[in-house]
Amino acid sequence: MPLSWNEIKSRAITFVNEWKGETSEKAEAQTFQNEFLNIFGITRRRVASFEKKVKKAGSGTGFIDLFWKGLLLIEMKSTGKDLGAAFKQATDYFHGLKEHELPKYVIVSDFQKFRLYDLDEGSEHNFPLSELLQNIHLFGFVAGYQKRKFADEDPVNIKAAYRMGKLHDRLEEVGYTGHALEVYLVRILFCLFAEDTSIFERGIFQEYIDLHTKEDGSDLAMHLSQLFHLLNTPKEKRLSNLSENLNQFPYVNGQLFEERLPPAAFDTEMRETILECCALDWSQISPAIFGSMFQAAMNPEERRNLGAHYTSEKNIQKLISPLFLDGLKQEFEKAKGSTKKLKTLHQKIANLKFLDPACGCGNFLIITYRELRTLEILILRELNKTGQGFLNVGDIIQVDIDQFYGIEYDEFPARIAEVAMWLIDHQMNLRVSEEFGQYFVRLPLEKSATIVNGNALRIDWESVVPKNELDFILGNPPFVGSRMMDKNQKAELKELFVGVKQVGFLDYVSAWYLKTAIYLQDTKIKAAFVSTNSIVQGEQVGILWHLLIHDYTIKINFAHRTFRWDNEAKGNAAVFCVIVGFGVNESSEKYIFDYEDIKGEPQAIKAQNINPYLIDAPNLIIKTRLSPISAIPNITFGNMPRDGGNLILNDKEKAEIIRLYPSAKEFIRSYIGAKELLHNISRWCLWLVDANPKEIRKIPPIIDRINLTRKFRQNSKAASTRKFADIPALFCQRTQPDDDYLMIPSVSSERRKYIPIGFFKKSTIVSNLCFAIPNATLYIFGVLMSKMHMTWVNYTCGRLKSDFRYSKNIVYNNFPFPKDPSDKNKKKVETAAQKVLDARANYPGSSLADLYDPLTMPPDLVKAHQQLDKAVDLCYRPQPFTNERNRIEFLFELYEAYTAPLLKLEKKKRK
Repeated sequence: MPLSWNEIKSRAITFVNEWKGETSEKAEAQTFQNEFLNIFGITRRRVASFEKKVKKAGSGTGFIDLFWKGLLLIEMKSTGKDLGAAFKQATDYFHGLKEHELPKYVIVSDFQKFRLYDLDEGSEHNFPLSELLQNIHLFGFVAGYQKRKFADEDPVNIKAAYRMGKLHDRLEEVGYTGHALEVYLVRILFCLFAEDTSIFERGIFQEYIDLHTKEDGSDLAMHLSQLFHLLNTPKEKRLSNLSENLNQFPYVNGQLFEERLPPAAFDTEMRETILECCALDWSQISPAIFGSMFQAAMNPEERRNLGAHYTSEKNIQKLISPLFLDGLKQEFEKAKGSTKKLKTLHQKIANLKFLDPACGCGNFLIITYRELRTLEILILRELNKTGQGFLNVGDIIQVDIDQFYGIEYDEFPARIAEVAMWLIDHQMNLRVSEEFGQYFVRLPLEKSATIVNGNALRIDWESVVPKNELDFILGNPPFVGSRMMDKNQKAELKELFVGVKQVGFLDYVSAWYLKTAIYLQDTKIKAAFVSTNSIVQGEQVGILWHLLIHDYTIKINFAHRTFRWDNEAKGNAAVFCVIVGFGVNESSEKYIFDYEDIKGEPQAIKAQNINPYLIDAPNLIIKTRLSPISAIPNITFGNMPRDGGNLILNDKEKAEIIRLYPSAKEFIRSYIGAKELLHNISRWCLWLVDANPKEIRKIPPIIDRINLTRKFRQNSKAASTRKFADIPALFCQRTQPDDDYLMIPSVSSERRKYIPIGFFKKSTIVSNLCFAIPNATLYIFGVLMSKMHMTWVNYTCGRLKSDFRYSKNIVYNNFPFPKDPSDKNKKKVETAAQKVLDARANYPGSSLADLYDPLTMPPDLVKAHQQLDKAVDLCYRPQPFTNERNRIEFLFELYEAYTAPLLKLEKKKRK
């Protein structure tokens, strides 16, 4: 185990005093190197060799002065020699080394000067022997200490995951699969981490495989099996004649090595892969990031995009900071200088308990634990200032991993989470050692996080942790949309949402919200989840949040509005998320974190109330409404063919029918859906409403298509479709306006600042993938094409993936149009709306998708929309709207005012 920093510093002083004035490379170099390693409690014979013979770059051979495989190379020179040349000589030796043997650090010295190269970071440090004490922290890697700030996508994490994935594939290829393979890999992961972070003595796992197993790997499985058994056996119960090479491994316990596994089998390549894994510095690997990457590495397809498979620490901090961490930090600041308050806070954080009911590889639990341990160190540092000393650092550490609970459906990530909690615990123990100068390790592993492998929606959470003991629930339950769920997931939702209508509209994550709400009853537990933003938009609000607020008295205490949940990995699809912090108790202070740029940083806004749309407004829930709340024309769905494509024609099919039968022209109409509207795609349909049957029968291609439509409907599984087989010449649902109309696509890209809509003649048939507003005026067009309407869409519209899914009964019918605008302001809107149409007309070859792409939107169209936005704003109020939040809060107030009389009327009708 590593020496304390106090002991290391004491030995460094002795070393400096003994070697002052030494100059000869040949006479004392080996003694110098032995005693240098001894500063850190390392016996050179255990880890390194002198005069290692290797082939040099170019030609010839050389001898490395001191070589510690995979970690350190030392090159000594006589005093005054060129250390730069010595470093060049050292790197020439790399040519003759295997990849897993390459050092991470190079030290060159002439006895009186040191030069340290960190090859991973590309850094270099120079100092004289006399300043060794001041620079001793640079050599923490020798003792096993390593300070590291983990980046979200650190290459060492990705490299480690690739190598473990490679080992996984080879074991699977030879037939070692399933549960045994998963446990085997997790054990190897622990050993790799242990030898680089001083759970084991430095490098003993790599040394044992390298020196005591055959190069062909034939006996490696036997040796690993014996090693796993020993790691689960206390020293006093081991065989007395056990070789020192094995007996040097500590007793680990923690149940990780308890289960007897079937023997594996290795070959030369697999053994080399393990040695390559050993060559990585696992002290630099983040348990929070690596767990998810390790899981992804098990799938060769996912391995190509490993960086996409972790929850970045930045996003985790967005949740845990307002949930509990900010409050604890404030308490800490107030407690400074008071021994009593500091001790009370220390005891408080040692008693907190956390549950992640969809924990995956444990990312949220790991970061939460690390932050609690960091706060504990700060508290102990302050207590030291007040004279609260201690003899043994282990006696004062109170925060432990048994305060953490998780539920995970898949076994492999559950096991990774359990091990990752031990790993982050040990990393924090090393930080304690650095802080207080005493080495601190928890071995054998007596405590563990409780990670239950099971279905969180079907098991009783109180069987995991009683709710009267719990303080916080957190995490990011599965991102599965309502239309993407499998049969089992849909069944789970129905079991939880008993008697709730329209449960089919809910995303899978809704089940975690309801299960949490039930669990929270009669407690002070606070909860927060990361979720796709669809749960605070569209139909889901009226279904989920009405239940949570009215039946379970849930209050939203903080929220992050929509932000982009992604990272820099290639091909990583962005997910648009929100974070909702909630409980049955009201927080004294509520905050909304608002994003002007969904990829940027949020602005914290204090709120009086946070409603389910994450707006500072009363708990209004916009429900399905069959008619508009404003004095505007009704909107209708388009026409639904349900024809198997037989009543629809492309340009070529239309031209061929008319070429053969010119009279068919009167039965063929332009047919437009969302795709056609946005991309100028030409399609046609057979529109046979009120057509003369005698004339239709003269056109065989039309008769053939009608016949195919009848067969399609007859064979449909849906009874509602089969009943229309008797009228196969007509669309099933016909809603075609009798007048010219305004068309709105049902789905539009979230990238666009405006949903492109347009005017059409009554002769153009609108498909069921669009909405139609008959007799719409320029004024109606102008308001619907404005920023005000788009703000409403942003908050109330449902989503298809991330695209807007426009709604008749939620979005349009509930949108508060301006109330009685003046004729002057109305005229301004009409004038500005016409300029928008005129600007579009300037680009006859461009589709609406081209014109409204934010990268290609023409300047004159941009300007026309800016003028339209101002004109529409004036119809609402004379004061300008400064941002989207300003607009949506205003619209919600207006909505409340418009609907209050309607609610009274509805109540009277019910009576």
